Order: sequence, then C-alpha cells, then structure tokens
Amino acid sequence: MALAIFDLDNTLLDGDSDHAWGEFLVRKGIVDGAEYRAANDRFYREYQNGTLDIHSYLSFALQPLTRHSADELRELHAEFMRTMIAPMRLPKADALLAEHRARGDFLLIITATNAFITRPIADSLGVDAILATEPEVIGGRHTGNIVGSACFREGKVTCLDEWLQAHPYDLRDASFYSDSQNDLPLLNKVGKPVAVDPDDMLRAAAIENGWPVISLRN
Repeated sequence: MALAIFDLDNTLLDGDSDHAWGEFLVRKGIVDGAEYRAANDRFYREYQNGTLDIHSYLSFALQPLTRHSADELRELHAEFMRTMIAPMRLPKADALLAEHRARGDFLLIITATNAFITRPIADSLGVDAILATEPEVIGGRHTGNIVGSACFREGKVTCLDEWLQAHPYDLRDASFYSDSQNDLPLLNKVGKPVAVDPDDMLRAAAIENGWPVISLRN
C-alpha cells in the first residue's frame, strides 16, 4: 500500500474553501461585510503570490469561530457545504481518488486550511485521513488559537513527518498532488510529485524537474 497525498484547495476542489468560508460569513451577515471581505481577499492574494504570513491570516480567520457554539457552527458548516462546497466538486478529482483507492493506496489530504472547515470536506471525499491546521477548542468552544504547527509550506512537511512516526509509509513511493508554489517543500520530498492546474511558479518548477502536469478541470 502506497501513500497518495492530496492538497485540497484548487486541487481536489475548483476553488479555495478557506476563502469561500470568509465569503460565506459575509453573505450571512455574520461579519462586517466590506471590511472582512477586503481582508479576506487581501490574504488570498498574498497566498497566491507566495507571501502569506500564515499566523496573521489564522488570527483573522479563526476569530469568528470564537463567537459561536459548537451547535451553531455545525449548522453553519452544513449550509456552507451545500451552498459553497458542493459547486466546487470536480468529477475528475473524484475519479482520481477512486483510482488510487482501487489500487489500495492510503488517501491523505494535507491542507493549510483549518480542520473545522476541511474535515467535513475530507469526509465527503471519502479519504482515509486529513492533516490540517488544527484550531484549539477548550470547553467546546474555539479559542482563536491553533494546536501544533500551522500546516503550511514547510509546516506541511513538519506535520507529515510527525504523522509518519505512527504511519510508516515511504515517501519515495508516495504521490503528492498540488496546484500551488506554496507546496514546493513537500513536492520535493515525495517520489511522485504531480502539479495539478498549477500556478505559474509551480508550473515552471514542474517543467524544470520533469514532473507530470495534469488538469482536473478540463
């Protein structure tokens, strides 16, 4: 059994679930519309440009979770799944997961987007496990902080290395599918890196290194 690793946003989904959650909060009137949208868009541009300060972003993104009970957040997330995530699903992504599943591979999503947003998405995709930035929850409520490392850039490598201590897969046999230059640290660690609808910097790196470039959208 080999390890098949997948980025989530703009790889298995036709969009970014983290940015979409912010947009969902604006549409619901849960946050200040103009101010929150402007900040959400700015952070997303920084992510795309490879300049994101992940801790500043997490302070911004996790704060709204602190205002609601677990039951309220579950209801909001269920609506988010129906209205924002369902339209992002990609038939070719589902087929890729099914292909690896049929081989007997272990399917692992690894994402910088926090686990509150992404764990239900991973469940809906039918993967075996997910590594994500973990929000801190105390007494059933979010604190706005995280537990452990932010699962972003080199932090993805750190989180995966920690996970591999209990799940001894060989990264030389592992695949990793991603769209983003931010995932180059992990793409360089696996034996089978694959660029999926890549940004310009990742496309250039894939061409230079002879990595496959595929599309799950076209």
